[in-house]
Formats: sequence, structure tokens, C-alpha cells
Amino acid sequence: MKAYIFPGQGSQFLGMGKDLYKTSSLAKKLFQLSDDVLGFKMTKIMFDCSTMEVIKKTKYTQLAIYIYSVIQAKILNNFNPDMVAGHSLGEFSALAAIEVFSFEDGLKLVEKRASMMQKICESIYGGMAVVFGLEDEIIENVCKKDPGIIVPANYNSPGQLVISGEKNALKRVCNSLEKIGAKKILKLPVHGAFHSPIMEPAKKKLKIFIEKITFKDSKCPIYQNVTAKSVSNSDEIKKNLIEQLTSPVKWKQSVENMIQKGAISFTEVGPGKVLQGIIKKIIKKNNFSSKI
Repeated sequence: MKAYIFPGQGSQFLGMGKDLYKTSSLAKKLFQLSDDVLGFKMTKIMFDCSTMEVIKKTKYTQLAIYIYSVIQAKILNNFNPDMVAGHSLGEFSALAAIEVFSFEDGLKLVEKRASMMQKICESIYGGMAVVFGLEDEIIENVCKKDPGIIVPANYNSPGQLVISGEKNALKRVCNSLEKIGAKKILKLPVHGAFHSPIMEPAKKKLKIFIEKITFKDSKCPIYQNVTAKSVSNSDEIKKNLIEQLTSPVKWKQSVENMIQKGAISFTEVGPGKVLQGIIKKIIKKNNFSSKI
């Protein structure tokens, strides 16, 4: 069975999508549609931006990755997945690709999501860090003991877990984890505490917009971040998408469940190859026979 996976924030690059625009008439049409729906030249930011500082802004990054990923899926030959999953923002791309909602509706949702997250990033001093070389349970316990807001945010692969929260709490927890044997801790180049309780105001506002959008039952199972389980029902998909903003991304668990349900190959749709590297680690750790 074929699984298709969609990346999240962090996979952006300068000039993204320009090659698709030049070589595919359908891609060109969808890029132009993006500008029309958004009311500004997002394509100009994607194609012509000369510095990463602009494209790294959450309000642009999420839109760029969503647009690129969905367009790539739509112009792929034989895009007929048996199952899909998306990492954080990538879940929106996956849902649009399998037509749970339209490309345009997804674009509006991602714009709202990104702008609200950007505002919280600017008003609350938060951050994220990747912790390498410790068991999940150890990291979870250290986070629980800290008096501040700090939680596991992304269960990426065995021995790699992202934590998220207030800057001071993040600093304290990172220091504690280094003392008890973390192999490496890498602060992420983001200014927000994504997938943490700090995102609660954004979740409440996004819920209003999501509930206005028409969702269809999915054509194939999607393994959503919140539960890591197979979902097809539109109401359940909508509920999980709302919860995603303040819940951890259970990526490792999603991939393991997809393999247990028969996934033998994973194709990454969107910019970069970040998810392929993560999945290789999951496959190796579990001695699975699946391939990228």
C-alpha cells in the first residue's frame, strides 16, 4: 500500500514553486488562483523573495508550504494514495490533496491559522527545541515537573522529541535534560510555542473558521496528528484539526500505525525531504520492511 506524506513548517526555501509555475499549466492556474483568493501576490513572495527572513515568517511560511504541496500533489502522475498523513501544517495540505475540502477553502484556513499563530508569536515569549537521545517518558516527566508552560510538541522519531513552551521554562527544562544525558538539544528557529497550551487563543478562533468550511469524508484514510489513528469521517477529521493547534504531533506513532496497516512505501509531497529522513529512523528502529 502506498502512503503519501506532507511536510510542515521548516521545509520552505527561496524560489519555491517557480519551477512548477513554469512547467505546468495546471500549477500556473492554481498559483494565480492563490493570489486571487488571498488578495495579495503570495506568488511574488514565493518566487522572488531574496532573503529567508521574509519567507520564514509564519504568516508566509505556512501559506507557501500549503500552496506548493497541494499543487505538487495535483500535478503528480498517478496520485492515488492508499493512506495519507501530514506533519502539523502538512495535515491541511494532505486534506486538500485528497479533497476533504477545496484548495481555496484550505487556503483560507491556512491564512487564518498562520496569521493568528504569528500574532501569538509576537505577543508571547515562547520557543521550541529538539531533544535527542532520551526516552520520551523521561522528557515528559521533566516537562511535567517544571512550574511553567512547557510540553512535548512533536514526537518525531525514536530518540527525537520536540518540546514547546514559555522561553524561561524551555531554558530550565533544556538545562535539566542536558544534565541527565540528552545527546544534543537544538533550539528551533521559531518564535512561537506551537502545539502547546499557549496556542489556545488561536485554537478558539480557528475553530470558528473551521466550522464554517464544508468537509467531506476522505477518499482514503488520513492518520491525523492528534490521535495517530486512521480517520475517514468528516466530523472526526474536523474535530481533530481543531485540537491540533494545542496538542502534540504524534508523527512517530502515525507512521508506525500506517506501517502496521500495510504501508510499504512513503512518498513525500511538498518542499524538502525532512519527513523522509525521520521515517527512515522509524523504520530502522522498528526493523520494518517499508521503504521511502
